[in-house]
Amino acid sequence: VQLQASGGGLVQPGGSLRLSCAASGFTLDYYSIGWFRQPPEREREGVSCITSNGSTFSAGSVKGRFTISRDNAKNTVYLQMNNLKPEDTAVYYCATDILCGFGLKVGPSTNWGQGTQVTVSS
Repeated sequence: VQLQASGGGLVQPGGSLRLSCAASGFTLDYYSIGWFRQPPEREREGVSCITSNGSTFSAGSVKGRFTISRDNAKNTVYLQMNNLKPEDTAVYYCATDILCGFGLKVGPSTNWGQGTQVTVSS
């Protein structure tokens, strides 16, 4: 069971990136998937999540700018990030076995993928 996040990089403010979270060893179809991020010297925070039936949640700081989606045929979840700001700079992680509904929380057996660095700077 493995999650692989990719798509990070250096982008200027106002730019866009699309992060991918690919699963191997299991099928994402039946799971809620979440994106979290950890900015430098700050605690990890929930960004966005999507349930198995396609319901989504996004944190207020990214609502209207970030969009989460899933492609079950590719066993992959995406995070489209538009109008990026310097405060979006962080290591982004995808995870399953999370609590996704009216919020996004880590569960008792959350499975983490490795992170991908996103740096927003001019």
